[in-house]
Amino acid sequence: MSKRDLFASAASFSILIYLYVKSRNRANLGLPLPPGPKKLPLIGNLLDMPSSLEWETYHKWCEEHNSDIIHLDVAGTSIVVLDTSEAVTELLERRSSLYSGRARLPMINELMGWDFNFGFMPYGDHWRRHRRLMHQNFHPSAATRFRPHELKATHNLLQRLLDDPGVDGLIGHLRHMAGGTIISIAYGIEVLPENDPYIEGAESAIKPLVTAGVPGTFLVDAFPFLKYVPDWFPFAGFKRKAKEWRELSQAMVEVPFKVAKQKIMDGDSIPSFTSYCLEKMDDNGDLAYQESVIRSTAGTMYAAASDTTVSAIASCILGLMTNPHILKKAQQEIDGVVGYGKLPDFDDEHSLPYITAIIKEALRWRDVVPIAIPHLASVEDEYKGYRIPAGSIVIPNAWAMLHNESVYPDPFTFNPDRFMKDGKLNPAVRDPDHAAFGFGRRACPGRYMAISAIWITIASIIAAFDITKPIDEKGQVIEPSHEYISELVCMPLPFKCTLKPRSKEVEKAIRTTSLL
Repeated sequence: MSKRDLFASAASFSILIYLYVKSRNRANLGLPLPPGPKKLPLIGNLLDMPSSLEWETYHKWCEEHNSDIIHLDVAGTSIVVLDTSEAVTELLERRSSLYSGRARLPMINELMGWDFNFGFMPYGDHWRRHRRLMHQNFHPSAATRFRPHELKATHNLLQRLLDDPGVDGLIGHLRHMAGGTIISIAYGIEVLPENDPYIEGAESAIKPLVTAGVPGTFLVDAFPFLKYVPDWFPFAGFKRKAKEWRELSQAMVEVPFKVAKQKIMDGDSIPSFTSYCLEKMDDNGDLAYQESVIRSTAGTMYAAASDTTVSAIASCILGLMTNPHILKKAQQEIDGVVGYGKLPDFDDEHSLPYITAIIKEALRWRDVVPIAIPHLASVEDEYKGYRIPAGSIVIPNAWAMLHNESVYPDPFTFNPDRFMKDGKLNPAVRDPDHAAFGFGRRACPGRYMAISAIWITIASIIAAFDITKPIDEKGQVIEPSHEYISELVCMPLPFKCTLKPRSKEVEKAIRTTSLL
Protein backbone atom coordinates (compact mmCIF):
# COMPACT_ATOMS: atom_id res chain seq x y z
CA MET A 1 0.00 0.00 0.00
CA SER A 2 1.39 3.42 -0.99
CA LYS A 3 1.79 6.25 1.51
CA ARG A 4 -1.01 8.11 -0.30
CA ASP A 5 -3.38 5.12 0.05
CA LEU A 6 -2.37 4.65 3.68
CA PHE A 7 -3.07 8.31 4.41
CA ALA A 8 -6.42 8.14 2.63
CA SER A 9 -7.45 5.04 4.59
CA ALA A 10 -6.44 6.65 7.89
CA ALA A 11 -8.31 9.83 7.01
CA SER A 12 -11.44 7.88 6.08
CA PHE A 13 -11.27 5.88 9.29
CA SER A 14 -10.85 9.08 11.33
CA ILE A 15 -13.86 10.66 9.64
CA LEU A 16 -15.98 7.60 10.39
CA ILE A 17 -14.94 7.68 14.07
CA TYR A 18 -15.64 11.43 14.21
CA LEU A 19 -19.10 11.01 12.70
CA TYR A 20 -19.89 8.12 15.05
CA VAL A 21 -18.84 10.04 18.16
CA LYS A 22 -20.61 13.17 16.96
CA SER A 23 -23.84 11.27 16.29
CA ARG A 24 -23.63 9.60 19.69
CA ASN A 25 -23.02 12.90 21.45
CA ARG A 26 -25.84 14.48 19.48
CA ALA A 27 -28.13 11.67 20.61
CA ASN A 28 -27.05 12.17 24.20
CA LEU A 29 -27.48 15.91 23.91
CA GLY A 30 -31.12 15.23 23.18
CA LEU A 31 -31.51 13.75 26.66
CA PRO A 32 -32.27 16.00 29.63
CA LEU A 33 -29.83 16.57 32.44
CA PRO A 34 -30.78 15.09 35.81
CA PRO A 35 -33.09 17.35 37.83
CA GLY A 36 -31.70 19.80 40.35
CA PRO A 37 -32.05 23.28 41.82
CA LYS A 38 -32.79 26.07 39.37
CA LYS A 39 -29.65 27.38 37.68
CA LEU A 40 -28.81 31.05 37.17
CA PRO A 41 -27.16 32.30 33.95
CA LEU A 42 -23.37 31.90 33.90
CA ILE A 43 -22.92 30.99 37.57
CA GLY A 44 -25.46 28.16 37.66
CA ASN A 45 -25.86 26.88 41.22
CA LEU A 46 -22.78 28.61 42.59
CA LEU A 47 -24.82 30.53 45.17
CA ASP A 48 -26.78 27.42 46.19
CA MET A 49 -23.78 25.31 47.18
CA PRO A 50 -23.80 24.48 50.90
CA SER A 51 -20.79 25.40 53.02
CA SER A 52 -21.31 22.66 55.61
CA LEU A 53 -23.15 19.34 55.96
CA GLU A 54 -23.27 19.16 52.16
CA TRP A 55 -24.55 15.58 52.23
CA GLU A 56 -27.75 16.63 54.00
CA THR A 57 -28.45 19.39 51.46
CA TYR A 58 -27.76 17.05 48.53
CA HIS A 59 -30.15 14.49 49.98
CA LYS A 60 -32.82 17.13 50.53
CA TRP A 61 -32.55 18.20 46.89
CA CYS A 62 -32.86 14.57 45.76
CA GLU A 63 -36.00 14.17 47.85
CA GLU A 64 -37.47 17.42 46.51
CA HIS A 65 -36.96 16.22 42.94
CA ASN A 66 -37.93 12.61 43.72
CA SER A 67 -34.73 11.40 42.11
CA ASP A 68 -31.67 9.42 43.19
CA ILE A 69 -29.54 11.53 40.86
CA ILE A 70 -29.36 15.33 40.59
CA HIS A 71 -27.32 17.75 38.51
CA LEU A 72 -25.63 20.96 39.63
CA ASP A 73 -23.75 23.54 37.59
CA VAL A 74 -21.12 25.53 39.48
CA ALA A 75 -19.95 28.25 37.14
CA GLY A 76 -19.65 25.81 34.26
CA THR A 77 -18.48 22.79 36.27
CA SER A 78 -20.92 19.91 35.93
CA ILE A 79 -21.62 18.08 39.20
CA VAL A 80 -23.72 14.94 39.51
CA VAL A 81 -24.81 13.67 42.94
CA LEU A 82 -25.76 10.01 43.44
CA ASP A 83 -28.04 9.48 46.44
CA THR A 84 -28.68 5.73 46.56
CA SER A 85 -26.73 2.49 46.54
CA GLU A 86 -28.57 1.48 43.37
CA ALA A 87 -27.29 4.51 41.46
CA VAL A 88 -23.76 4.07 42.80
CA THR A 89 -23.72 0.36 42.00
CA GLU A 90 -24.84 0.96 38.42
CA LEU A 91 -22.42 3.79 37.67
CA LEU A 92 -19.41 3.52 39.96
CA GLU A 93 -19.35 -0.28 40.18
CA ARG A 94 -20.73 -1.76 36.95
CA ARG A 95 -19.41 1.08 34.80
CA SER A 96 -16.29 1.63 36.89
CA SER A 97 -14.05 2.00 33.83
CA LEU A 98 -15.98 5.18 32.97
CA TYR A 99 -16.14 6.62 36.49
CA SER A 100 -12.77 5.91 38.11
CA GLY A 101 -11.21 9.27 37.32
CA ARG A 102 -10.67 12.10 39.75
CA ALA A 103 -11.43 15.76 39.44
CA ARG A 104 -8.46 17.99 38.67
CA LEU A 105 -8.35 19.48 42.21
CA PRO A 106 -6.01 22.40 41.41
CA MET A 107 -5.75 23.52 45.04
CA ILE A 108 -4.85 20.12 46.49
CA ASN A 109 -2.82 18.56 43.69
CA GLU A 110 -1.21 21.46 41.87
CA LEU A 111 -0.78 24.08 44.58
CA MET A 112 -0.59 22.15 47.87
CA GLY A 113 1.59 19.35 46.45
CA TRP A 114 -0.66 16.38 47.22
CA ASP A 115 -0.29 14.89 43.74
CA PHE A 116 1.81 12.13 45.35
CA ASN A 117 -1.38 10.79 46.99
CA PHE A 118 -2.81 8.09 44.72
CA GLY A 119 -6.25 8.75 46.18
CA PHE A 120 -6.24 12.02 44.23
CA MET A 121 -4.40 10.78 41.13
CA PRO A 122 -6.03 10.59 37.69
CA TYR A 123 -7.04 7.08 36.63
CA GLY A 124 -4.25 5.46 34.63
CA ASP A 125 -1.05 3.40 34.75
CA HIS A 126 0.69 5.63 37.31
CA TRP A 127 -2.27 5.29 39.65
CA ARG A 128 -2.39 1.52 39.04
CA ARG A 129 1.22 1.09 40.18
CA HIS A 130 0.41 2.74 43.51
CA ARG A 131 -2.88 0.93 43.93
CA ARG A 132 -1.30 -2.46 43.12
CA LEU A 133 1.46 -1.90 45.67
CA MET A 134 -1.09 -1.03 48.34
CA HIS A 135 -3.26 -4.04 47.50
CA GLN A 136 -0.34 -6.46 47.57
CA ASN A 137 0.48 -5.44 51.13
CA PHE A 138 -2.98 -4.86 52.58
CA HIS A 139 -5.37 -7.41 51.09
CA PRO A 140 -7.14 -9.45 53.81
CA SER A 141 -4.40 -12.07 54.24
CA ALA A 142 -1.43 -9.72 53.91
CA ALA A 143 -2.88 -7.17 56.33
CA THR A 144 -2.77 -9.67 59.21
CA ARG A 145 1.05 -9.41 59.39
CA PHE A 146 0.63 -5.83 60.62
CA ARG A 147 -1.63 -6.80 63.51
CA PRO A 148 1.22 -6.83 66.05
CA HIS A 149 1.72 -3.12 65.29
CA GLU A 150 -1.99 -2.48 65.91
CA LEU A 151 -2.06 -4.51 69.11
CA LYS A 152 0.99 -2.74 70.55
CA ALA A 153 -0.45 0.69 69.72
CA THR A 154 -3.75 -0.31 71.38
CA HIS A 155 -2.03 -1.44 74.56
CA ASN A 156 -0.06 1.80 74.65
CA LEU A 157 -3.34 3.69 74.29
CA LEU A 158 -4.83 1.81 77.25
CA GLN A 159 -1.77 2.74 79.29
CA ARG A 160 -2.18 6.41 78.36
CA LEU A 161 -5.89 6.34 79.24
CA LEU A 162 -5.04 4.72 82.57
CA ASP A 163 -2.35 7.27 83.45
CA ASP A 164 -4.08 10.32 82.00
CA PRO A 165 -7.86 9.79 82.04
CA GLY A 166 -8.61 13.51 81.79
CA VAL A 167 -12.09 14.07 80.47
CA ASP A 168 -10.81 16.47 77.78
CA GLY A 169 -7.91 14.43 76.40
CA LEU A 170 -9.60 11.51 74.63
CA ILE A 171 -9.25 12.81 71.05
CA GLY A 172 -5.59 13.64 71.66
CA HIS A 173 -4.90 10.12 72.94
CA LEU A 174 -6.66 8.63 69.91
CA ARG A 175 -4.66 10.79 67.52
CA HIS A 176 -1.41 9.67 69.09
CA MET A 177 -2.47 6.01 68.88
CA ALA A 178 -3.59 6.25 65.25
CA GLY A 179 -0.51 8.19 64.22
CA GLY A 180 1.82 5.80 66.00
CA THR A 181 0.14 2.78 64.40
CA ILE A 182 0.44 4.14 60.87
CA ILE A 183 4.03 5.38 61.23
CA SER A 184 5.04 2.03 62.67
CA ILE A 185 3.32 0.07 59.88
CA ALA A 186 4.43 2.38 57.08
CA TYR A 187 8.03 3.03 58.14
CA GLY A 188 8.95 0.79 61.07
CA ILE A 189 9.51 3.87 63.24
CA GLU A 190 8.59 3.82 66.93
CA VAL A 191 7.03 7.12 67.98
CA LEU A 192 7.73 9.03 71.18
CA PRO A 193 5.19 8.95 74.04
CA GLU A 194 4.76 12.71 73.77
CA ASN A 195 5.44 15.43 71.18
CA ASP A 196 6.52 13.00 68.49
CA PRO A 197 7.96 14.94 65.49
CA TYR A 198 6.60 12.49 62.90
CA ILE A 199 3.05 12.65 64.24
CA GLU A 200 3.19 16.42 64.66
CA GLY A 201 4.57 16.89 61.14
CA ALA A 202 1.93 14.65 59.59
CA GLU A 203 -0.90 16.26 61.56
CA SER A 204 0.25 19.72 60.42
CA ALA A 205 0.08 18.55 56.81
CA ILE A 206 -3.26 16.76 57.15
CA LYS A 207 -5.16 19.60 58.80
CA PRO A 208 -5.30 21.88 55.71
CA LEU A 209 -5.96 18.88 53.46
CA VAL A 210 -9.26 17.92 55.11
CA THR A 211 -10.38 21.54 54.78
CA ALA A 212 -9.36 21.91 51.12
CA GLY A 213 -10.91 18.54 50.27
CA VAL A 214 -14.46 19.82 50.71
CA PRO A 215 -15.87 20.77 47.27
CA GLY A 216 -16.27 24.54 46.93
CA THR A 217 -13.86 25.55 49.69
CA PHE A 218 -11.48 27.28 47.27
CA LEU A 219 -12.61 29.12 44.15
CA VAL A 220 -9.52 27.97 42.24
CA ASP A 221 -11.07 24.49 42.00
CA ALA A 222 -13.94 25.96 39.99
CA PHE A 223 -11.74 28.45 38.10
CA PRO A 224 -8.34 26.72 37.62
CA PHE A 225 -6.88 29.76 35.81
CA LEU A 226 -6.73 31.48 39.22
CA LYS A 227 -3.67 29.35 40.05
CA TYR A 228 -1.68 31.68 37.80
CA VAL A 229 -2.64 34.79 39.77
CA PRO A 230 0.50 36.34 41.39
CA ASP A 231 0.86 35.72 45.11
CA TRP A 232 0.77 39.47 45.83
CA PHE A 233 -2.51 39.96 43.96
CA PRO A 234 -5.59 40.95 46.01
CA PHE A 235 -7.64 37.91 47.13
CA ALA A 236 -4.68 35.61 46.36
CA GLY A 237 -4.36 34.53 49.97
CA PHE A 238 -5.05 30.95 48.87
CA LYS A 239 -1.76 31.00 46.91
CA ARG A 240 0.22 32.00 49.99
CA LYS A 241 -1.54 29.38 52.08
CA ALA A 242 -0.89 26.72 49.45
CA LYS A 243 2.84 27.50 49.37
CA GLU A 244 3.10 27.03 53.14
CA TRP A 245 0.97 23.88 53.07
CA ARG A 246 3.04 22.43 50.22
CA GLU A 247 6.16 22.50 52.39
CA LEU A 248 4.29 20.59 55.10
CA SER A 249 3.02 17.90 52.73
CA GLN A 250 6.43 17.35 51.16
CA ALA A 251 8.09 17.05 54.58
CA MET A 252 5.47 14.50 55.63
CA VAL A 253 6.41 12.30 52.67
CA GLU A 254 10.16 12.79 52.57
CA VAL A 255 11.34 12.90 56.20
CA PRO A 256 10.08 9.56 57.62
CA PHE A 257 10.90 7.71 54.39
CA LYS A 258 14.50 8.93 54.53
CA VAL A 259 14.78 7.83 58.17
CA ALA A 260 13.26 4.41 57.36
CA LYS A 261 15.75 3.86 54.52
CA GLN A 262 18.65 4.72 56.80
CA LYS A 263 17.40 2.32 59.48
CA ILE A 264 17.17 -0.45 56.90
CA MET A 265 20.72 0.25 55.69
CA ASP A 266 21.97 0.22 59.30
CA GLY A 267 20.18 -3.05 60.04
CA ASP A 268 18.19 -1.30 62.74
CA SER A 269 14.68 -1.51 61.26
CA ILE A 270 11.56 -3.43 62.20
CA PRO A 271 9.36 -5.02 59.49
CA SER A 272 7.20 -2.41 57.77
CA PHE A 273 5.50 -1.57 54.51
CA THR A 274 8.59 0.35 53.40
CA SER A 275 11.04 -2.45 54.26
CA TYR A 276 8.91 -5.11 52.55
CA CYS A 277 8.57 -3.03 49.38
CA LEU A 278 12.22 -1.94 49.14
CA GLU A 279 13.32 -5.55 49.50
CA LYS A 280 11.11 -6.60 46.58
CA MET A 281 12.16 -3.93 44.08
CA ASP A 282 12.90 -5.25 40.62
CA ASP A 283 16.62 -4.74 39.91
CA ASN A 284 15.88 -4.83 36.18
CA GLY A 285 13.37 -2.00 36.39
CA ASP A 286 13.60 1.73 36.96
CA LEU A 287 14.76 1.78 40.58
CA ALA A 288 14.23 5.52 41.04
CA TYR A 289 10.63 5.27 39.84
CA GLN A 290 9.94 2.19 41.95
CA GLU A 291 11.27 3.96 45.02
CA SER A 292 9.17 7.04 44.30
CA VAL A 293 6.05 4.86 44.13
CA ILE A 294 6.91 3.27 47.47
CA ARG A 295 7.61 6.67 49.05
CA SER A 296 4.36 8.18 47.73
CA THR A 297 2.25 5.18 48.77
CA ALA A 298 3.70 5.21 52.29
CA GLY A 299 2.96 8.95 52.51
CA THR A 300 -0.59 8.35 51.35
CA MET A 301 -1.21 5.93 54.19
CA TYR A 302 -1.14 8.58 56.93
CA ALA A 303 -3.48 10.89 55.04
CA ALA A 304 -5.91 8.06 54.37
CA ALA A 305 -5.93 6.41 57.78
CA SER A 306 -5.17 8.87 60.58
CA ASP A 307 -8.26 11.09 60.81
CA THR A 308 -10.57 8.36 59.55
CA THR A 309 -9.48 5.95 62.30
CA VAL A 310 -9.77 8.62 65.00
CA SER A 311 -13.22 9.64 63.77
CA ALA A 312 -14.57 6.08 63.75
CA ILE A 313 -13.24 5.23 67.22
CA ALA A 314 -14.37 8.54 68.73
CA SER A 315 -17.88 8.11 67.30
CA CYS A 316 -18.01 4.58 68.67
CA ILE A 317 -17.04 5.78 72.16
CA LEU A 318 -19.64 8.57 71.90
CA GLY A 319 -22.30 6.00 71.01
CA LEU A 320 -21.33 3.73 73.92
CA MET A 321 -21.21 6.59 76.41
CA THR A 322 -24.72 7.73 75.53
CA ASN A 323 -26.10 4.18 75.48
CA PRO A 324 -24.88 2.45 78.67
CA HIS A 325 -27.06 -0.62 78.04
CA ILE A 326 -25.09 -1.30 74.84
CA LEU A 327 -21.78 -0.96 76.69
CA LYS A 328 -22.94 -3.35 79.43
CA LYS A 329 -24.06 -5.93 76.87
CA ALA A 330 -20.70 -5.68 75.08
CA GLN A 331 -18.79 -6.08 78.35
CA GLN A 332 -20.81 -9.17 79.22
CA GLU A 333 -19.90 -10.71 75.85
CA ILE A 334 -16.19 -9.99 76.33
CA ASP A 335 -16.18 -11.26 79.94
CA GLY A 336 -17.82 -14.49 78.80
CA VAL A 337 -15.29 -15.11 76.02
CA VAL A 338 -12.04 -13.52 77.19
CA GLY A 339 -12.58 -13.48 80.94
CA TYR A 340 -13.20 -10.64 83.39
CA GLY A 341 -10.12 -8.49 83.88
CA LYS A 342 -8.40 -9.77 80.73
CA LEU A 343 -7.75 -8.06 77.41
CA PRO A 344 -8.97 -9.40 74.05
CA ASP A 345 -6.77 -10.41 71.12
CA PHE A 346 -7.46 -10.80 67.43
CA ASP A 347 -7.99 -14.53 67.99
CA ASP A 348 -11.17 -13.63 69.91
CA GLU A 349 -12.76 -11.73 67.04
CA HIS A 350 -14.96 -14.53 65.69
CA SER A 351 -16.28 -15.22 69.20
CA LEU A 352 -17.25 -11.57 69.78
CA PRO A 353 -19.92 -10.81 67.15
CA TYR A 354 -21.56 -8.06 69.21
CA ILE A 355 -18.28 -6.11 69.31
CA THR A 356 -18.14 -6.41 65.53
CA ALA A 357 -21.75 -5.21 65.33
CA ILE A 358 -20.79 -2.14 67.38
CA ILE A 359 -18.01 -1.34 64.90
CA LYS A 360 -20.39 -1.72 61.96
CA GLU A 361 -22.95 0.53 63.61
CA ALA A 362 -20.38 3.21 64.41
CA LEU A 363 -19.27 3.29 60.76
CA ARG A 364 -22.92 3.56 59.68
CA TRP A 365 -24.25 5.90 62.37
CA ARG A 366 -21.60 8.61 62.00
CA ASP A 367 -19.99 7.84 58.67
CA VAL A 368 -16.43 9.05 58.47
CA VAL A 369 -16.41 10.39 54.90
CA PRO A 370 -20.05 11.33 54.15
CA ILE A 371 -19.59 12.17 50.46
CA ALA A 372 -16.43 10.19 49.74
CA ILE A 373 -13.85 11.64 47.36
CA PRO A 374 -15.64 12.69 44.14
CA HIS A 375 -15.20 10.61 40.98
CA LEU A 376 -14.97 11.92 37.43
CA ALA A 377 -17.03 10.83 34.42
CA SER A 378 -14.53 10.28 31.60
CA VAL A 379 -17.12 10.10 28.80
CA GLU A 380 -20.68 11.16 28.04
CA ASP A 381 -23.10 8.67 29.61
CA GLU A 382 -26.77 8.03 30.27
CA TYR A 383 -28.62 6.89 33.40
CA LYS A 384 -32.40 6.49 33.73
CA GLY A 385 -32.92 8.62 30.66
CA TYR A 386 -30.72 11.44 31.93
CA ARG A 387 -27.53 12.68 30.32
CA ILE A 388 -24.33 12.70 32.36
CA PRO A 389 -21.91 15.08 30.63
CA ALA A 390 -18.31 14.00 30.11
CA GLY A 391 -16.04 15.60 32.68
CA SER A 392 -18.75 15.73 35.35
CA ILE A 393 -17.68 15.54 38.97
CA VAL A 394 -19.65 12.63 40.42
CA ILE A 395 -20.35 12.78 44.17
CA PRO A 396 -21.61 9.59 45.86
CA ASN A 397 -23.64 10.56 48.92
CA ALA A 398 -22.51 7.83 51.34
CA TRP A 399 -24.33 9.55 54.21
CA ALA A 400 -27.69 9.14 52.44
CA MET A 401 -26.99 5.47 51.71
CA LEU A 402 -26.03 4.69 55.31
CA HIS A 403 -29.09 6.50 56.67
CA ASN A 404 -31.62 4.99 54.26
CA GLU A 405 -34.64 4.09 56.40
CA SER A 406 -35.66 1.23 54.13
CA VAL A 407 -32.28 -0.43 54.75
CA TYR A 408 -31.56 0.74 58.29
CA PRO A 409 -34.80 1.50 60.22
CA ASP A 410 -34.53 4.37 62.70
CA PRO A 411 -31.21 5.31 61.07
CA PHE A 412 -30.19 8.12 63.44
CA THR A 413 -30.23 5.87 66.51
CA PHE A 414 -27.04 4.08 67.59
CA ASN A 415 -28.25 0.47 67.60
CA PRO A 416 -25.73 -2.36 67.01
CA ASP A 417 -28.52 -4.93 67.50
CA ARG A 418 -29.72 -4.14 63.98
CA PHE A 419 -26.80 -6.28 62.78
CA MET A 420 -27.53 -9.20 65.14
CA LYS A 421 -29.88 -12.18 64.99
CA ASP A 422 -29.98 -15.11 67.41
CA GLY A 423 -26.68 -14.08 68.94
CA LYS A 424 -24.85 -13.94 65.62
CA LEU A 425 -24.19 -11.36 62.95
CA ASN A 426 -27.15 -11.18 60.60
CA PRO A 427 -25.94 -11.54 56.99
CA ALA A 428 -29.29 -10.26 55.73
CA VAL A 429 -28.52 -6.73 56.96
CA ARG A 430 -26.38 -4.81 54.51
CA ASP A 431 -22.82 -4.27 55.72
CA PRO A 432 -21.96 -0.54 56.00
CA ASP A 433 -18.66 -1.15 54.23
CA HIS A 434 -20.58 -0.96 50.95
CA ALA A 435 -20.52 2.82 51.39
CA ALA A 436 -18.09 3.55 54.23
CA PHE A 437 -14.85 2.95 52.31
CA GLY A 438 -15.42 4.42 48.87
CA PHE A 439 -16.71 2.86 45.67
CA GLY A 440 -15.69 0.90 42.61
CA ARG A 441 -12.03 0.83 41.67
CA ARG A 442 -11.47 3.75 44.03
CA ALA A 443 -12.56 1.87 47.16
CA CYS A 444 -10.02 2.17 49.98
CA PRO A 445 -7.42 -0.61 49.59
CA GLY A 446 -6.44 -0.25 53.26
CA ARG A 447 -9.93 -0.90 54.62
CA TYR A 448 -9.10 -4.36 56.02
CA MET A 449 -6.25 -2.96 58.08
CA ALA A 450 -8.44 -0.03 59.19
CA ILE A 451 -11.28 -2.26 60.35
CA SER A 452 -8.95 -4.53 62.33
CA ALA A 453 -7.32 -1.50 64.01
CA ILE A 454 -10.72 -0.07 64.97
CA TRP A 455 -11.94 -3.47 66.17
CA ILE A 456 -9.05 -4.24 68.53
CA THR A 457 -9.07 -0.70 69.92
CA ILE A 458 -12.79 -0.68 70.71
CA ALA A 459 -12.80 -4.26 72.03
CA SER A 460 -9.90 -3.43 74.35
CA ILE A 461 -11.45 -0.18 75.63
CA ILE A 462 -14.76 -1.94 76.32
CA ALA A 463 -12.96 -4.73 78.18
CA ALA A 464 -10.86 -2.34 80.24
CA PHE A 465 -13.02 0.68 81.05
CA ASP A 466 -16.46 1.81 82.09
CA ILE A 467 -17.41 4.74 79.86
CA THR A 468 -19.69 7.35 81.39
CA LYS A 469 -20.70 10.97 81.02
CA PRO A 470 -18.69 13.22 83.31
CA ILE A 471 -20.11 15.20 86.23
CA ASP A 472 -19.43 18.92 86.69
CA GLU A 473 -18.63 20.77 89.92
CA LYS A 474 -22.33 21.15 90.69
CA GLY A 475 -23.01 17.44 90.34
CA GLN A 476 -24.73 17.87 86.98
CA VAL A 477 -24.20 15.42 84.13
CA ILE A 478 -22.31 16.96 81.19
CA GLU A 479 -24.17 15.99 78.02
CA PRO A 480 -22.17 15.68 74.78
CA SER A 481 -23.12 18.07 71.99
CA HIS A 482 -22.96 15.45 69.21
CA GLU A 483 -21.60 18.19 66.96
CA TYR A 484 -19.20 17.29 64.17
CA ILE A 485 -16.63 19.19 62.13
CA SER A 486 -17.99 19.39 58.58
CA GLU A 487 -14.97 18.59 56.41
CA LEU A 488 -13.80 15.85 54.06
CA VAL A 489 -13.38 13.64 57.13
CA CYS A 490 -16.24 14.21 59.56
CA MET A 491 -14.80 14.43 63.08
CA PRO A 492 -16.74 14.82 66.34
CA LEU A 493 -15.91 17.96 68.24
CA PRO A 494 -13.91 17.15 71.39
CA PHE A 495 -16.31 15.86 74.03
CA LYS A 496 -15.90 15.17 77.74
CA CYS A 497 -15.82 11.53 78.72
CA THR A 498 -15.01 9.59 81.90
CA LEU A 499 -13.06 6.34 81.56
CA LYS A 500 -12.72 4.29 84.74
CA PRO A 501 -10.85 0.95 84.86
CA ARG A 502 -13.25 -1.89 85.57
CA SER A 503 -11.02 -3.74 88.03
CA LYS A 504 -7.56 -4.01 89.59
CA GLU A 505 -7.01 -7.09 87.44
CA VAL A 506 -7.51 -5.14 84.21
CA GLU A 507 -5.16 -2.39 85.45
CA LYS A 508 -2.50 -5.05 85.99
CA ALA A 509 -3.18 -6.52 82.54
CA ILE A 510 -2.78 -3.10 80.91
CA ARG A 511 0.50 -2.36 82.65
CA THR A 512 1.84 -5.82 81.84
CA THR A 513 0.98 -5.76 78.13
CA SER A 514 2.22 -2.20 77.63
CA LEU A 515 5.69 -3.34 78.68
CA LEU A 516 5.87 -6.15 76.09
